[in-house]
Parts: sequence; structure tokens; C-alpha cells
Amino acid sequence: MNQTTPHETRKPRVAVVFGGRSSEHGISCVTAGSVLAAIDRDAYDVVPVGIATDGRWVLEADEPTRLAIRGNDLPEVDAAGSTVALMGAAAGTELVVTDATSVPSVIGEVDVVFPLLHGPWGEDGTLQGMLEMAGVRYVGSGVLASAIGMDKAYMKVVLQAAGLPVTPGITVTRTEWEQDPVGVRTRIEDLGFPSFSKPARAGSSMGISKVHDAGEVEDALEEAFRHDPKVLVEQSMEGAREVECGVLGTVEGPPETSRPGEVRTGGDHEFYDFEAKYLADQHTEIDIPADIDAETEQSLRAMAVRAFEALSCEGLARVDFFVMPDGSLVINELNTMPGFTPTSMYPQLWAASGLTYPELVDRLVQLALRRDTGLR
Repeated sequence: MNQTTPHETRKPRVAVVFGGRSSEHGISCVTAGSVLAAIDRDAYDVVPVGIATDGRWVLEADEPTRLAIRGNDLPEVDAAGSTVALMGAAAGTELVVTDATSVPSVIGEVDVVFPLLHGPWGEDGTLQGMLEMAGVRYVGSGVLASAIGMDKAYMKVVLQAAGLPVTPGITVTRTEWEQDPVGVRTRIEDLGFPSFSKPARAGSSMGISKVHDAGEVEDALEEAFRHDPKVLVEQSMEGAREVECGVLGTVEGPPETSRPGEVRTGGDHEFYDFEAKYLADQHTEIDIPADIDAETEQSLRAMAVRAFEALSCEGLARVDFFVMPDGSLVINELNTMPGFTPTSMYPQLWAASGLTYPELVDRLVQLALRRDTGLR
């Protein structure tokens, strides 16, 4: 277990890590720009580290505005930057910059990593495992919770085992589809239409299709398979309201919950898809707090904590619910690294609950600094 603490004679050094190899690379960059702009430079030394789409770690420019969305264009990590590596040292773990034209140079010891990656190879426990091996503290959930939170199929298993209601669905692999398309079609038809087809291990609503009838099954599966060889097909919870709740860890005691918020989409968007989330805000309305009665809100917030604890989450998570027409609650999914720009749902939920975006960033860094790596 890492028992070291940040050096008392200097500010804690925070490495903000973003980008990555997944299809959510651009959204991760946007998130990083927001955090870099908000983090308190009087309290922390900040080092931006980008992971290029080929997996190479590079030292990024500390320019938050470069990482903003331009129209419909998402930013990318500057792959031309100098290569960065985490290396163990006697005093802790250091960031080392290597360049073909010069000798390696040490930036300094890293006290905490703020990983802002979405999707596989970052949000799924892989990066968290590397940081555990390196003995570096980091923001957010550990290896197990991150892995389960990324895989929606296994998430359902864990939540059901904890006695929590989840959306009915089935899992389909690319191999199953190729070897037994008739059997897969039968299982999907038995589930009923309309349904939703989504990658089991992706986010930001990428690869999701609403399947209205049997004639749309093949195209929906192929779209999801572009992102993941494992696909989740779920019942469409017709008539349900989409309500989300933020969960935030504490140093001691149970996690805290935000006021719930409701997402309503309009225009040409049948559901809260990628464009509605990031590129077409005029068609998306968010009500915070959600217009639900006090008893339902209390039940929803308690259920969000149960889900957070069932997956052994740490730091932060957003739990998404369906509020059914009869008032019952069903968990859609839990996200261990939710969208984190100031206009994303998770920060908005906490802003409405009395915690500003800079305060939220600081709270998460402080939680990470107080937590050791290793078994806990």
C-alpha cells in the first residue's frame, strides 16, 4: 500500500490525464479543457497529459480553450507532443519527459492523477490498475468498480444481486450473431419492440439505436458492433421519464447525493443520443431539480447510494433512472466517470445542490489525496 503523502513544502502536483484510444477521445478532451480551466492553480501544480489515439502519452499544452468543441468538431490530443511516462523513484512516482533529440527530463513527483478518460482503455479499470501498480493516487473508482461500471451487462448482474431493479435486456456477441442470426433474432423478438441496441462497453450514447421492429435489428446490431463486439439489447421503457442523480464520496461516512435532474429531448431526437448530449442543446431540456414528489426523490437518492455501494464505487458516479408511469424506479445504468464539463449533467446536478464546478473539482482531488492505493 502506498503510505506516502504529498510533500509538505510544495503544492500537490495533479496530472490531468485525458484523450485515450476509445471512440470517446474527443469528449474526454472537452472534459479536460473544463477541468484545466477550473482547477485552483493557487492550491495545485497542474500537468496536462494527453493520451493519443495510438495510446502514446504526451505532454500537452496547458491551454484549456484549445480543448473546446468548435461547431461539430471535437478536439484531439496533440500527438506531436513530447512523450511522457510515469516512473518509480525513491520519493514516489515521477513524470518523465522523453524526446528523441534530448535526454529524458523529470517534471516532478505526481501526487494525484485526475483521469478524465471515457470508455475502454481508461474508464474501464485498465488505467486504474496501472496507477495502482505505480502507487499513484487517483480520482474516482478503483479497478473493480470501474470495470463493472464500464460493462453494462455485468453491471446489471451486480445490481440485480444487490436487489436493485434494472432494465430487462439480453447480451449479444458478434460471434453469436455471425453463427446463429436466427437464434439472436428470436431472442430479440421475444424481448419485444421497441427496444434499444447499444454497445455494452461504450458511453456518450455512441452506437445506440432504437429498434422499432424486426426489420431494424441487423442495422442496429451492426452499428453497435462498430464500437464493441458485445452488445446489450434492452426493452424500451416506453412512457418513462429519464431522471439522473449524482453521487459524491466523502472522507468519512456514506456518500452524498445531489438533487435529481430530468432530461427531456425534442426535435428529431427519439432519445438522449450523442447529438442531443453534445451538439444540439437546443433540442434538450434539463429540469433540476426534477419535478417529482418528495417521496420518489427520497427513494431515488437512497437507491443511487445502494447502487454506488453495490459496485464499490469511490469518488463520483452518476446513476441514471427510469421513473415509470406508475411511479416505480428502474436503474438504467451507473457511470463511474460521467460527463464532466460545466454544462454536463453531473456538475449541473451538484451546482443545483450547492456545490460549484471549481468546488466539485477540488473536492474530488482532495478525496483522492486522502486515499491510499492498494487494498482498502
